[in-house]
Amino acid sequence: MTNLLWAVCLYVFCLCGCGVNGQEEFVLLAGPLTKESVRSSGIEVTDAFDCGYPIPPGSKQYFEYLLSRGVTHFKVPLSWAQLLPRGLPRYPQQAVVTCYQTLLQQLLEVGLQPLVVLHGSTVPDALRSRYGGWESQALVEMFQQYAEFAFQEFGALADSWVILSDIGEVWHEGQAAGAPSSIENILQVSKNIYQLYHQHFTYGGRRLSMGLRASDVEILSQIKASTIMDVLSVHIEYNCESASNIAKELRRLQISSGNLPILMYSLTAHHCSYDQFQLLGNFMQVLNKNDLNILGCDIKDMFGKMDMRDSPDSHSIPDTHVVMSRNSYQNVRDTFGAQTTTERDLFLNESFPVSFQWATSSESFKVEGGWLEGGKGETIWDRFGHDGLAFDNQTADLACDSYHKVDYDVYQLRGLQANTFQFSISWARIFPSGYRDSQSEKGALYYDKLINALIESDIQPVVTLYHWDLPQALQDSGGWNSTSIVDAFKDYADYCFSRFGDRVKTWNTFSSPWVVSHAGYGTGEHPPGIKDYVVASYQVTHNIIKSHAEAWHVYNDKYRMKQGGKVGIALNSDWAEPMDPSRPEDIAAADRYLQFMLGWFTHPIFVDGDYPATLKNQIEEKRKKCTHFEPARLPVFTSEEKKRIQGTADFLGLNHYTSRLVNISDGGCTPGPQGVGDFQAHVDPSWPTTASAWIYSAPWGLRRLLNYISTEYLNVTKVPIYITGNGMPTMYSGDTLNDTSRIEYMRSYINEALKAILLDGVNVQRFTVQSLMDGFEGRQGYSQRFGLHHVNFEDADRSRTPKQSAYFYSEIIKQNGFGSHKDNVFKGVKMQPTHRATALSPSEVPSKSKVVWEKFSHQSKFQRKLYHYGTFPQDFNWGVSSSAYQIEGAWNADGKGASVWDTFSQKPGSIPANANGDVACDSYYRLDEDLYMLRALRVKSYRFSLSWSRIFPDGRRTSLNQKGVDYYNRLIDGLLAHNITPMVTLYHWDLPQALHNLGGWANVEMIDIFNDFCDFCFATFGDRVKFWMTFNQPYTIAWSGYGLGEIPPNIKNPATAPYTVAHNLIKAHATAYHTYDDKYRKSQGGLVSIALSADWFEPKDVNVPREVVAADRALQFQLGWFAHPIFKNGDYPDAMKWQVGNKSELQRLSESRLPSFTEEEKSFIRGTADMFCVNHYTTKIARHATLRLSPKSYEYDRDFSEAEESDSPSTAIDKQRAVAWGLRRLLNWIKEEYGDPEIYITENGVATDSKTTWDDPARVFYYKTYIDEALKAYDIDGVKVKGYIATSLMDSFEWLNGYKVGFGLHHVDFTNPNRPRTPKYSAHFYYQVIKDNGFPIPDDDKMLYGHFRKDFIWSVSTAAYQIEGGWRADGKGLSIWDTFAHTPLRVFDDDTGDIACDSYNKIQEDVAMLKQLKVTHYRFSISWPRVLPDGTTNHINNAGLNYYQRLIDALLAVNIQPHVTLYHWDLPQALQDVGGWENETIIARFTDYADIIFSHLGPKVKFWITINEPYNVANIGHGYGTAAPGISFRPGTLPYIVAHNLIKAHAEVWHLYNDKYRATQKGVISMTINSDWSEPRNPYKQEDYDAARRVVQFQIGWFAHPIFNGDYSDTMKTIIRERSLAAGLLKSRLPEFSPEEIKRIKGTYDYFGFNHYTTVLAFPVDFGNLQHYDADRGVGTIADRTWLDSGSAWLKVSPFGFRRILNFIKEEYGNPPIIITENGISERGSVDLNDIQRSYYYEKYINQLLKAYLLDDVDIYGYTAWTLMDNLEWATGFAERFGLFYVNRSDPNLPRVAKASVANYSTIITCNGFPDPALEPHECLNTEPEGTIEPITDDTVNFLGMKLSASDAETGLNTTFALLIVVMFGAICLFVCVFVCQIIYLLRAVIPV
Repeated sequence: MTNLLWAVCLYVFCLCGCGVNGQEEFVLLAGPLTKESVRSSGIEVTDAFDCGYPIPPGSKQYFEYLLSRGVTHFKVPLSWAQLLPRGLPRYPQQAVVTCYQTLLQQLLEVGLQPLVVLHGSTVPDALRSRYGGWESQALVEMFQQYAEFAFQEFGALADSWVILSDIGEVWHEGQAAGAPSSIENILQVSKNIYQLYHQHFTYGGRRLSMGLRASDVEILSQIKASTIMDVLSVHIEYNCESASNIAKELRRLQISSGNLPILMYSLTAHHCSYDQFQLLGNFMQVLNKNDLNILGCDIKDMFGKMDMRDSPDSHSIPDTHVVMSRNSYQNVRDTFGAQTTTERDLFLNESFPVSFQWATSSESFKVEGGWLEGGKGETIWDRFGHDGLAFDNQTADLACDSYHKVDYDVYQLRGLQANTFQFSISWARIFPSGYRDSQSEKGALYYDKLINALIESDIQPVVTLYHWDLPQALQDSGGWNSTSIVDAFKDYADYCFSRFGDRVKTWNTFSSPWVVSHAGYGTGEHPPGIKDYVVASYQVTHNIIKSHAEAWHVYNDKYRMKQGGKVGIALNSDWAEPMDPSRPEDIAAADRYLQFMLGWFTHPIFVDGDYPATLKNQIEEKRKKCTHFEPARLPVFTSEEKKRIQGTADFLGLNHYTSRLVNISDGGCTPGPQGVGDFQAHVDPSWPTTASAWIYSAPWGLRRLLNYISTEYLNVTKVPIYITGNGMPTMYSGDTLNDTSRIEYMRSYINEALKAILLDGVNVQRFTVQSLMDGFEGRQGYSQRFGLHHVNFEDADRSRTPKQSAYFYSEIIKQNGFGSHKDNVFKGVKMQPTHRATALSPSEVPSKSKVVWEKFSHQSKFQRKLYHYGTFPQDFNWGVSSSAYQIEGAWNADGKGASVWDTFSQKPGSIPANANGDVACDSYYRLDEDLYMLRALRVKSYRFSLSWSRIFPDGRRTSLNQKGVDYYNRLIDGLLAHNITPMVTLYHWDLPQALHNLGGWANVEMIDIFNDFCDFCFATFGDRVKFWMTFNQPYTIAWSGYGLGEIPPNIKNPATAPYTVAHNLIKAHATAYHTYDDKYRKSQGGLVSIALSADWFEPKDVNVPREVVAADRALQFQLGWFAHPIFKNGDYPDAMKWQVGNKSELQRLSESRLPSFTEEEKSFIRGTADMFCVNHYTTKIARHATLRLSPKSYEYDRDFSEAEESDSPSTAIDKQRAVAWGLRRLLNWIKEEYGDPEIYITENGVATDSKTTWDDPARVFYYKTYIDEALKAYDIDGVKVKGYIATSLMDSFEWLNGYKVGFGLHHVDFTNPNRPRTPKYSAHFYYQVIKDNGFPIPDDDKMLYGHFRKDFIWSVSTAAYQIEGGWRADGKGLSIWDTFAHTPLRVFDDDTGDIACDSYNKIQEDVAMLKQLKVTHYRFSISWPRVLPDGTTNHINNAGLNYYQRLIDALLAVNIQPHVTLYHWDLPQALQDVGGWENETIIARFTDYADIIFSHLGPKVKFWITINEPYNVANIGHGYGTAAPGISFRPGTLPYIVAHNLIKAHAEVWHLYNDKYRATQKGVISMTINSDWSEPRNPYKQEDYDAARRVVQFQIGWFAHPIFNGDYSDTMKTIIRERSLAAGLLKSRLPEFSPEEIKRIKGTYDYFGFNHYTTVLAFPVDFGNLQHYDADRGVGTIADRTWLDSGSAWLKVSPFGFRRILNFIKEEYGNPPIIITENGISERGSVDLNDIQRSYYYEKYINQLLKAYLLDDVDIYGYTAWTLMDNLEWATGFAERFGLFYVNRSDPNLPRVAKASVANYSTIITCNGFPDPALEPHECLNTEPEGTIEPITDDTVNFLGMKLSASDAETGLNTTFALLIVVMFGAICLFVCVFVCQIIYLLRAVIPV
């Protein structure tokens, strides 16, 4: 009845309205569509729909409804900001244009006329920020351009337009701002638009209008004067209580506008009753005024006042209540069913919406590996794999090793340009048992690291909470079949939201839960392998849905307001197409297929909280039919559950891969979807197949499925669709990288999504390609590959290599779809050269820069190597390099001419393996692949060279090859598109062959020819290239190319050609520089320089002046040859001119072989560089030499010899050692020599052998050290280092080495025609350096200020054999070390402990040292044979006991507690003679010995150690044989036997003390165990982590595990047993403890005595079947090159490892009390009492100890420094010195002298830690030292055949000199006497007496 009344009233209304103007149909106006914009306090606010997302489904039905109610027109406001985000018509957002066109077409199709509003909302931000408001004439002009654009795009679809919806708003804004020009500008532009519209776009009946509020009538006086509109659109406020007022307002407006027709554009009614007829009657009275020319009115508000209960809700669009006459599936069928194949597959070449998200994905169990890392719990997939249920018994234990490779994975994402990454969290990694009480912090930290890395790379994380990998512990309790899991999942989700939600804004609760229910609990194909499709499958779904809802509510209630994220669910679904489209039964069956798959989960969440009716009805029917067997039991949601479930998603995630053809079938009573659903699924055999029998390519199904979802599920819950998974697998064999089938699949499916968005208006906002990389694919293991990146599962590195599909997807992302890519116009950023000073004076000989040697060459190794932490300036230029011939290939493609390198390398025998650059890296054809690497590295610059012969094939402009130019244009534009600065080298050695045929660089004409090439390049590329280098390494060109003839053009003329060529190169460079300076600099603003090569030369002996001169000369002949003319005075350095000139003269030449520059040339050359570019690789040792005159050669002109710096690591290139410290010195020399220029390091890198593929730690160490030296030069020395360019981007053709070596950060497989590029370990390291902008100080190296516990033990240690001497004194027996040291070649320099430090006779001296140190304790050992000479109690040597009693008494007298070691390696030789520690009887002998010591010394000793470092006793003494007793012939068994007895002996002694002495003596006793800490050599590699763990388990764990945990570790037992059995042995070589022994050994400690010195880097080594401790451990170890050295080869300073191994002890052994019983550092060589390295060591290591104590709660009780004084360091004799005190062995009295470290250590002791210097000075820091010791040295010299100390020798020399003087004086006197006597005699003979 209401509808009938409405129709009658509207008819009357129209009649009256038509009578108003009598001319045309009255306009009834509705609209616009609105979008929800704000929800606040339950009040919904809306604004106009702006095509920011697709047209909502149901809109067309809404329009049809409006038409049925009499509406004629519909408002469509355009969004300027959405259409033209940048404000420019040439850059439209095409998706928005298409959206508006579709909307207008829908209106016209329905029969409604659009009223288009040009502007009524927001000015584009780009214009607003640039121009301001309407007062800006520029903004007005942009508005006119926008209007013209809109008319062109939409003019044919609309005949009514409104320029501005409210001109009064602009007028009011202008008044407020005091800018009257605003309204003037608007009126003027409106007039222009009006004229434009009517001149070019008007066809019959078109009208243009302007909007105005009725209250702003005064504006009409200004408007009236301008012809700017055909109709006045008015905003009316209508008051039903005073209806006459509206007539007056309308009449006034009509008159003021000059009688323009009035359209009531917006009508708002107030104070109207809800009587629908009253409202309508009032309007009829107003409009029935014949004097008003009313064109039409807005009825939207009137609709709102009417009873519209039977109409759609027009207030919130998209429509929520459109009732479909047919179901959604049938509607989709109707829409698409009639399509032909051609129509269906028509490709849409358009772009996605600007804000579209491009993603790729991974899943935790498929990629992470690390299945036991960080305490992770077992998952059902772990169990599945370990049960051998996956393909080929494969497991996910390692998978892609993503747990360790976060940087690798994010690297790939940067290369792809993906802006979103979807990954899942492993529930068991976070909660190992599934519950919060088992939470693993290490697991959470992994995801923190991943999320942070993504965000740092501008990639948004999308997190899936559950992707199939249920904790096995939960499955053991029922898993998803148990209702208790709902709360468990809720709590897990709560934790994840709280932990990660500050950074994660999109969450999937579940991914493909249908697979869990179907395959996990229905068919049992997946874990947990339950086959129950009757009950379990449905119950699981029930619990998953409730779990999802609870998680959503947790987020909604606790986190949404603060975190602002979204929570949804990712559901998988095929599309179902009827097998026979003509059969309704098949159509219904296909619909059921979708309901059973998708609707099962989607309907409850997105529609009404319950399962779909189809599903419920079908199951119920089956239950009725199958009376004897229940085929399905569908749980029921309560009304409360339905309410809680409905609407619990902020988006719908869709995983879609394939489609099915479905037909009806009678499923009978068979469980499962096909049986219960009465359908069967098939595939069309014509569909393309994949490696999966499940996935067939049917891309058109995606579009249909999206339409179906949009109408079936998203009419009620209006949320966007995210495609959360789409992809296909390929096989693991064959051409895995060239995956064209995946490319076609992706192309088609992505295009179908695009169609759904643009053509169908489906709101899809993200597309996710599955997956980022190959992974563990469940049952299929690694046999199917979904990845965009290939993962090499055969290699432990798990290297990732982009497939062709990765590059394809990257291009899709770049173009945002498939639209025609409009080339952007790129401009490089102008660079201003620094002010160039006037000419510098020529270098002296030697140069004043010799101060560099004076400054640095006297540094100690410690000073030289000490790592410097800091960062470079923010504008520092990080880059990477390549060169044309090395990478481009395509040697004769597209018109390229031959170069000299083409000619040379193609000649057989020129290069190893006849390699050449014909293809090289194929970069000419693989530009996108190179850009991928550069994006992933995030370099700021890319240095590359231009191939002269690619641009000018014959070297001259007349041969211009445009295709070559195009290649470089693409490269340059590609770099700039990613904010990478191109650094272009104009000439990198590849001279066009045609020019060489004219004489090459020996021909002076080359100067002009090269200049013309440069001129062309500057003109062509200079608008974008701002950094130019004319030549790369002209030294190499001149000397290697024309002197040695080693490289092309292979001219061997060392006498003159190098000088001639260099002369021409310098002039060519200068000419090109001036060309740029004169013609291009002003407009282009770039910089020009030359890249010079320079080794550093260190003098052989810096104290010898001529050696310094030789080193300086070496630099001048290499670097100065070119740098001196360019950067100093335009001429060669005097050192060169002098040398070559003199040599030439000596060779009888009339003039120097070194050419000279004229004064004009000097002036022309001087200053022709804007910055200093240097290539540096290595350092050489220079030594003065007088070289031969013949043959004439540049090499012999130099008069010096060069040698390698032999202490540094070698590299894959001969004579190119990695000598990092030389770089700092070189940079300082350049600073001093060339006037402190800005310096760019334009090449630096290291070669590795071609066998080194992805794992290149040597390169990492190289960069780590070299870059740090550059940092020192910048940060410490003030050198202006501006940039660093790593060599090189990828492995390439390495000149004379071909492909034998590689410099690349990326490995290139030159055996594969695709030339795949794979990042190396070094690429990820270099990325981190760039990200950190250097080396900020790590937390490990930051000092912690604080104090140890009050009763902390401060101690120092020694060992009997090392210090006591008295080896045969007072009845002492022989020890194994006496025997060992007296055996030739056992101890270095034949040293022995016979006297050692003579501590047996120097108790007071030793105690005095201890007092000076201020220690509280002193650790020393008892010499077993000193007390029991034959090792048994048969004879007790009281003299020996008396020594120790006296020592203990002396200690206690000065309040120092003795800490006594019973056994420190010096076994009585008598016991060794009967088998020693191999003989089990030694356990009793050791116990007896201990009993003697406890009984005699125990009353005064409270701290005991049973055995010191049993590892060394067992393995060093009985395995390697390098310590006593020196046994090495049974390394596979004897160490384990000895260790077994040592452990049992320790346990017996502990029990002896515990049972017999503890009660009375009240002491503590333990064993001291030593161990290095171990880190993985490659921190991204699981097998290196495993190796590092084995190092620790086989060292510390060997002894600690039995004592602290009981028995050997499982690691040792398993490995040794398996290797023993594999070698054919019947049992393990590792002895077994009996249960009784395990019980007796476990717990035999009172504290953990621990010796620690250093850390190693570990990696796995396969020793084959070798039966040896090392082979069992299976590990190789190295040290990081940045770690400081010591006097011992095995000891590197690595303090961080100390804290880590202490934490290991805490975690592994239950946080026992720990006393550090040894820690220290050695030195070698000359003695320096200022032992700063030892002070540094103690400070750093003790501070790490403090961190472990204060920060990590490690139970630290004491610290013992090793050692008190220099002593016999076992097999190294006295050469290695660990002492705090120096022992002067040249003095028979062996005086002890304090080193500087004594004061430092004693201060730490006094302070009990490290007081904070920021607070007031601590009193402990003000203590006066107890004595000042003058530095002395231990240098001994040979004097007159005697070995004397330096001081004694000096005395001897002085004495001898004095004696000589006396003798000489005596001789003179004697001579005088004789002479006088002879005179007298002669006189007597002549003169008579």
